[in-house]
Amino acid sequence: MSLRISLEMEKSTLIVQLEGELDHHHSDQVRSQIEAELEKGIINNIIFNLEKLTFMDSSGLGMMLGRYKTVRQLEGKMSICCVQPNVYKIFELSGMFKILSVYDSEEEAIKGLGVA
Repeated sequence: MSLRISLEMEKSTLIVQLEGELDHHHSDQVRSQIEAELEKGIINNIIFNLEKLTFMDSSGLGMMLGRYKTVRQLEGKMSICCVQPNVYKIFELSGMFKILSVYDSEEEAIKGLGVA
């Protein structure tokens, strides 16, 4: 299966929309694209919109944890939204909800980060 990545800016927040399967074949691609945006120096926060993400493995979790650490070093925040039940379970089992806020919609995530 494949993965589609869409990046958009909302003020100082990068919104990453993932569609398909985030596995070890695609995690490096996502990481590279996000890092390229972070290097521009205009992003403080990241929101992952996972509405159309159907599968994620441990490499996807690792990629997200790495981006979380990077954003925290920039004194920013990271959150996720629109998580499908099967992917939600992976986050729940991994303990990622202890460090990440989860929202039902992209609009709520933007407000939760104080961007709106």
